[in-house]
Amino acid sequence: MARVTLNELNAAFDADFVLALDGIYEHAPFVAEAAAPHRPYPTVAALHEALMGAVRARSVEERIAFVRNHPDLAGKAARAGDMAPASVSEQAGLGLDRLSDEEYTRFERLNAAHRERFGFPFIVCVRRLTRDAVLDAFERRLANDPATELATALDEIGYITRLRLVEKVDGPGLPQVFGRLSTHVLDTHRGGPAEGVRLALYQVARSGRTKLGEAVTNADGRTDTPLLSSAPLRIGVYELVFEVGDYFARRGLDLPGQPFLGEVPLRFGISEPEGHYHVPLLVTPWSFSTYRGS
Repeated sequence: MARVTLNELNAAFDADFVLALDGIYEHAPFVAEAAAPHRPYPTVAALHEALMGAVRARSVEERIAFVRNHPDLAGKAARAGDMAPASVSEQAGLGLDRLSDEEYTRFERLNAAHRERFGFPFIVCVRRLTRDAVLDAFERRLANDPATELATALDEIGYITRLRLVEKVDGPGLPQVFGRLSTHVLDTHRGGPAEGVRLALYQVARSGRTKLGEAVTNADGRTDTPLLSSAPLRIGVYELVFEVGDYFARRGLDLPGQPFLGEVPLRFGISEPEGHYHVPLLVTPWSFSTYRGS
């Protein structure tokens, strides 16, 4: 989508305002049409609140019809290519366009169960979850009552459109949509940062681990850049693996031939996609500890 500034949106004719926001809300020009008369908006966050307010102001029947305009998750529309470009990209980012036949069948079963129970598709912001977390939410939300599930679907559309709007509109007061994961390795044996510790980050799924990246700590015991940033942190399970055995070997300590600690794995969960997760490692040749920092 071509980017536009908030000032340009505030000054645009109503029709141009609606056209500029095309694709933020799927097949629903009424959202931007309802927000256009209330300009100017002081911040991008205020614009998004107004857009979502236009959705929530509709009757229950109209809100259900609005949700019905969204595609099933990894459903037949995805395989047929019959989805809005933004949805195609978002589902592809989680690999939902490359499912095995068995995985596709499971999604189709859940989609059918959800539509039968609630009368509209299962909606979730896939950019905020791992695939396991998506499936867990699918199963869990089937127990919702219809009113709760409709409210949850609208909340998820809020997350989806907030991300799309930030990618589309430049201006003051951007809503917080990205998270950050960082680490800091402290050698408490010598009382200072641990430089040169190699580490790897994995996403942990029921099917196994996927390596997301590697880094080496700098003179401050940190990585030069965050381990994850510039996107929501996907809800799910992760693991940091620190190669502390090699680090202590380079320090020339009098250690056994078989060191007590070689690789130190820290497995942790992320539940706040827009949060800052700081996972430090405090380590000696014989012990380690961690906590969620800030």
